[in-house]
Amino acid sequence: MRKHIRSLSALVLSAALLSWGGTGHRTVGKIAAAHLTPQAKAAVHDLIGDTTLADISTWPDEVRSQPAYRHTAPWHYINLALGLSYADFEAKVKGMTQENVYSALQQQEQILGSTASTRLQKVEALKYIVHFVGDLHQPMHVSREEDKGGNTIQLNYEGNGTNLHALWDSKLIDHQGLTFEQMAAAYDHATPAEIKQWQSDPLIRWIWESYQASSKLYEEVDAMKSRAIDDNYYQAHIAIVQDRIEKAGVRLAGVLNEVFRNGLATSAAVAPVANSGDAPDHAATPIAVQDAAQHYNEYVKCCAKVYGVKELENLTLVNLGAAYPDQPLTVVLRDAAKSLGPSLDGKTICVTGTVVKYKEKPEIVVTDQKMIVVPDR
Repeated sequence: MRKHIRSLSALVLSAALLSWGGTGHRTVGKIAAAHLTPQAKAAVHDLIGDTTLADISTWPDEVRSQPAYRHTAPWHYINLALGLSYADFEAKVKGMTQENVYSALQQQEQILGSTASTRLQKVEALKYIVHFVGDLHQPMHVSREEDKGGNTIQLNYEGNGTNLHALWDSKLIDHQGLTFEQMAAAYDHATPAEIKQWQSDPLIRWIWESYQASSKLYEEVDAMKSRAIDDNYYQAHIAIVQDRIEKAGVRLAGVLNEVFRNGLATSAAVAPVANSGDAPDHAATPIAVQDAAQHYNEYVKCCAKVYGVKELENLTLVNLGAAYPDQPLTVVLRDAAKSLGPSLDGKTICVTGTVVKYKEKPEIVVTDQKMIVVPDR
């Protein structure tokens, strides 16, 4: 009986974590699919076959409670204080050291577009991108840390208890009574000029729009005399939901069209083994650590001295070539490789993997201890 209760609780928690709900995320995927270029459609089909963008849109929420994916939880949102100007907002977001949806989306785009990424890495990156573009357009995923994005702000909607975050994830969407196919058909009416503008807006602008919306929602709820809301709230806010989901779908298509502008980026020599502990050494290009920024999306081998190690909850950061913040390359240790960190400080190591850009700086993500060799051991 206790086992059954624990399983039921896990299901309830998993459902509560779904941003935009399943229906909202699938609507984003459905809209995006209608705006893909022929090259992007072919690349997506090459990766996931007859499975659709709508089908894969909820996968990151479905797996993040599993041990292997728990480190991805911060990738779904970004916490910010209220009252920031656009300039301060941009500086704050771009200067964050903790992982968030802004940094995670950019990292997954790098993986998807790299010739050095394996097919599995590209498939997972595609799933993350579809999901994260939806996440960052949900206003309560760009919100305050102290109330967990509205999760602790209790409300009563249509006679049932809920919270501000859940209201915007799914309650307003559910009130429509539409399937995701029906929602996509009803929402997807952007003009060519709007599509061009939305897709050309920088990523920081997408997040700023959600920040402005969540700031308004916080202001409203703080002014409420009663936490009971009804159909009037739905009528006053459903247009925001529609706008955010439509823009998310159109912009997701823009991201994929750009990544797959020249088709699916693959390399027969490298793609099957990139970022694998079993990768043959001859598949990696030897580089000097100071030249790492010149080799984005390339599968390389780099040997240099470690100047400091920082252990975080889900990863360990290794400064290669110089001490933070002047290191020319950061090695990010995850999963089975995370525990290596303390033993590497002060030693010369050789790391093999794909160079990706994170906050305008190069890094190599290491998940297998075999990707790192200490020559003097």
